[in-house]
Amino acid sequence: MRKFCLLAVLVAPMALAQGQVKVDAHNFLKLPQRVGSLSLDQVEVADHATLLIPAGVTELKIGELRMGRDARLGIAPSAQAFRLEVQRGEIGTGSHITASGAAGSMNRPASAGRNLDLRLVDVRVDEITLDVRGGIGAPGRPGLDGADGDAAGCLWGQAERGWDGQPGENGETGGAGGQVRLEVPATFPVAQVRVRLEGGAGGAPGEGGAGGHGGASKGCLLYKADGARGGRAGQPGHPGAAGATGSLKVVRF
Repeated sequence: MRKFCLLAVLVAPMALAQGQVKVDAHNFLKLPQRVGSLSLDQVEVADHATLLIPAGVTELKIGELRMGRDARLGIAPSAQAFRLEVQRGEIGTGSHITASGAAGSMNRPASAGRNLDLRLVDVRVDEITLDVRGGIGAPGRPGLDGADGDAAGCLWGQAERGWDGQPGENGETGGAGGQVRLEVPATFPVAQVRVRLEGGAGGAPGEGGAGGHGGASKGCLLYKADGARGGRAGQPGHPGAAGATGSLKVVRF
């Protein structure tokens, strides 16, 4: 895998220099990092292959696009909108153009699906899915465990009860679905295009912290100092809310 990734990095600049990019069946290729607009004469993504477009690219113009069965164009998440213009080509059954948001984590919230402007001029489509779903919300942080109670003692008597665990935090809200603008000729079969606009699912609730152990009993010379019961487990948080649904606008020309 490491050798393949290195080969992809080396081959991509040469392909771009000729205005052509080809991804063989069942392979993966990431275009070099670039900012702004990019124009390519010919792009071919074979069956079950993936071409990944970096986040810095905001516009991609393709003279001819050929996508095989279950081929994929993956567009990296970004707050900037992405525009794809294709003059001619053919898109096979089960193909995807994916611009979905990234899942949230403890360090960052989920991102929205990338806004996508897609213009298809003379392109034959068997079936394609446009995926601009929002990222899944970050999970809630777990609550802290309760401290253990002090053990009983012959001098101070009864053991201390364990402390209760803290409640878990709520999951974060999922990212919003993206906004899609689809520009196609009057005769284009829009029914062949499936669009995923859902907001990301809310993050999982944080688990409550475990209750602390009660202090142990102590056998003394004249009596026995009883142990104490453990603390209660903290309540789990609530699941996060789903992100807002995106929108689709179809423009005929």
